[in-house]
Amino acid sequence: MMATALLRPRDDDALRAEIRRVARLAQVPVVFGGPVEADTLLLTQFFGTVTTGLRGLSVLRASGLGGQVIDLRRPAAVADYRGASTITHHYDGPVTTEGLRSVVAVPVVVADRARAVIYAATRAVGPLGDRTAEVIVQASRRLAAEIAVRDEVDRRVRMLELAAPAPATATATTEELREIHAELRAAATATGDTALRDRLAGVCARLTGVLTGESADSAPRLSPRELDVLAQVALGCTNQETAARLSLGQETVKSYLRQAMSKLDARTRHEAVALARRHRLLP
Repeated sequence: MMATALLRPRDDDALRAEIRRVARLAQVPVVFGGPVEADTLLLTQFFGTVTTGLRGLSVLRASGLGGQVIDLRRPAAVADYRGASTITHHYDGPVTTEGLRSVVAVPVVVADRARAVIYAATRAVGPLGDRTAEVIVQASRRLAAEIAVRDEVDRRVRMLELAAPAPATATATTEELREIHAELRAAATATGDTALRDRLAGVCARLTGVLTGESADSAPRLSPRELDVLAQVALGCTNQETAARLSLGQETVKSYLRQAMSKLDARTRHEAVALARRHRLLP
């Protein structure tokens, strides 16, 4: 579990980036939100607030506007928070202190479970409008996709940590680790988080080093994309399958494969994989 904890950045960082994007694109005075753990929303990120009443507030499932969207897993809004009859009023104190009246809340749903909530609000009565709602919905979808990638990376790293080679199963274990290596490289290409992508690259390099040892200084210098493609080819993937796994075009995959083969002085894709392993560039 230690490696997973070190690998995964705080989801709050990605949430903060989306809140800033919403504030810029939707041009609403107040945007805030937080992660959901055990059916409880903790407000941690804020833009445009003038009091501290909402900071660190815990919102329970089905309570208030945020609790309602956690429960229903869909956006909800009120044009006048104080007089709204569609929500409970457990949090009127901090909301009123901040002066918020019109509020929209959008859940970040991953695997049918709310993982965060993003709010936008004004201090005037009246609906926020479709443009604002659409900006927040798009932000929630981006954040959901990012969290889903991080979850999958965590799952794969846990599999790696639990792998315990035994003499009778050494070959099968090596093949499983090679598959994990390839999937981690594919996950790295899917994330928009530069820090996470760099950490994944480091994990892949460590995994290769564990299985093969360090590559020699004389080894050909393959680009990360060329290694991404070769890692998928090593699993027996076709160009079409490799393109789908890496979210690339087939012609792009062919180009990277040709470049790798040229650098490795290989005549076939399979020879390229064998030479990459001989040079300790792939597990």
